Amino acid sequence: MTDSPSTPTTEPEQTPATSQAPAAAGQPFSAPKGVPDYVPPASAEFHAVRDAFVARAHEAGYQHIELPVFEETGLYARGVGESTDVVSKEMYTFEDRGGRSVTLRPEGTAGVIRAVIEHNLDRGQLPAKLAYSGPFFRYERPQAGRYRQLQQVGVEAVGVDDPALDAEVIALADRCFRTVGLTGYRLELTSLGDATCRPRYRETLQRFLDGLPLDEATRTRARLNPLRVLDDKRPEMREMLADAPLMLDHLSDGPREHFETVTGLLDDMGVAYTVNPRMVRGLDYYTKTCFEFVHDGLGAQSGIGGGGRYDGLMAQLGGQDLSGIGFGLGVDRTLLALEAEGRCVGTGRRVDVYGVALGAAAKRRMALLVDELRAAGVSADMAYGDRGLKGAMKGADRAGALYALVLGDRELEDGTVALRDLGSHDQEQQELGDVVRVVGERVAQRR
Repeated sequence: MTDSPSTPTTEPEQTPATSQAPAAAGQPFSAPKGVPDYVPPASAEFHAVRDAFVARAHEAGYQHIELPVFEETGLYARGVGESTDVVSKEMYTFEDRGGRSVTLRPEGTAGVIRAVIEHNLDRGQLPAKLAYSGPFFRYERPQAGRYRQLQQVGVEAVGVDDPALDAEVIALADRCFRTVGLTGYRLELTSLGDATCRPRYRETLQRFLDGLPLDEATRTRARLNPLRVLDDKRPEMREMLADAPLMLDHLSDGPREHFETVTGLLDDMGVAYTVNPRMVRGLDYYTKTCFEFVHDGLGAQSGIGGGGRYDGLMAQLGGQDLSGIGFGLGVDRTLLALEAEGRCVGTGRRVDVYGVALGAAAKRRMALLVDELRAAGVSADMAYGDRGLKGAMKGADRAGALYALVLGDRELEDGTVALRDLGSHDQEQQELGDVVRVVGERVAQRR
C-alpha cells in the first residue's frame, strides 16, 4: 500500500463535546471517527484483497450469501455471548421507529446461522458452504487497524462435524493470505474442547481464579465465563495467570482425536502452524478447533483473521443441533500487513483503453467507439472537456491505460484511428471498423 492521503487513517478519540459538534455552515464534513475511507488509488488495493479472498472461497465451493447490515439485538446477545466485550461494550444498538431493538452487525457467523435456519439451508446437502463479505461495526477506541467500521470476508461450513472440514477452512484462510503475497504471518491453533470436557475444565479454572486477588470487574467476568479471563492482556493479569490450567490438558478423547486429526491434515497440506494453548477467541460460541492468524508488523492489533468450530450455536439460535466452522478475515488489517511488508497488490489500472478526441466531430465518434469497446468487454474511458492532446494524454497515463486511441479530423476523413501502445509508445493506424476487434484481442493477450 502506498503512503498517500488516500490511505485510511484514524485520529485520537475526542471528547464528546468536540466529537459531536456539527460542521459549521459551509464547512466540509469528515467521516465519522474510526471509519476509514478507501479512495483511489488505495481503493484498488482494497478491491484486489477483498476480491482475491472471495475468489478463493468460491474455488472451494462456498456460495455467496448477502446478510442484512442490522439484525435483532437478541440474535447477538444469545449467539455471541453476553459476557463478551463485543456484546457488553462494543455493539451499535438502537431502537427503531417500531420500538424494536436492532444492532448493526458486529460479526457474521450469528447472521449466517440465522439465515440457514430461516431458509432451511440445513435441510439440503450438508455441509452448507457459504461465503460473505462487507462491513461490520464495533464501537471501539479508534487506532491503527482497529476501526469502528471494519471490512471482512468470511466463510461458514454448516452441518457437518468433520476434522477434514476444519483443515479445509484453515487451509483456505492460509491460501487467501498467500494469494495476495502476504508472508510474515503465523497461524496459531488450539482446541477449546466440547460438552464432554469443557464443563469440568471450566470448574477447574473457576477454582483457580477464585484463589486469585481479582478486581471486582474481572471477578464478575470470571463468573459469567472464566475462559474469557485468560484473554486479559494486562501484564499483572498475565503474571497471575501464568500457572492457570489449560484446556488442551483437559480434553476428553473425542476432542483430542479431533484436534490431532486436524493438525495431521494441516501437516499433510504443508500449512505451518503453532499450537497456542492459551488462545481464547473473543466470541463465546467457539468449541473444539480454534485458530487465529497473527502478523507482528501491526503492533498491538496483530490479528488479521481467525475463526473456529461452533457446536451448539445453531441449537442455541432455534435450529437443529448441528455443528459448523468458519472464519473472518480482516481486509483492513491485511492491507496494513501488506504495507508493513512493503508489498502492494492491485494494478492501479482504471481502464484498459483511453480515447483522445480532437474536435467536436471526433469527440462524437470517439464516444461511440468507447461505448462499443465497453460492449465488447474492454474497459474504456475518454478525455472530456476541451483539453489539448498533451493534457489528454496525461489523463491516459493517470488512468493506467494500456492503449490510447487518438482521433482527429484527418483520421475521420481517412476512416482510421491512431492506436498508441502506452508502454512501448509505438503507434499505428487502424481502420475504425476493425479497431474494437483488434484492441479487444490485444487487451485479452495482456491480461
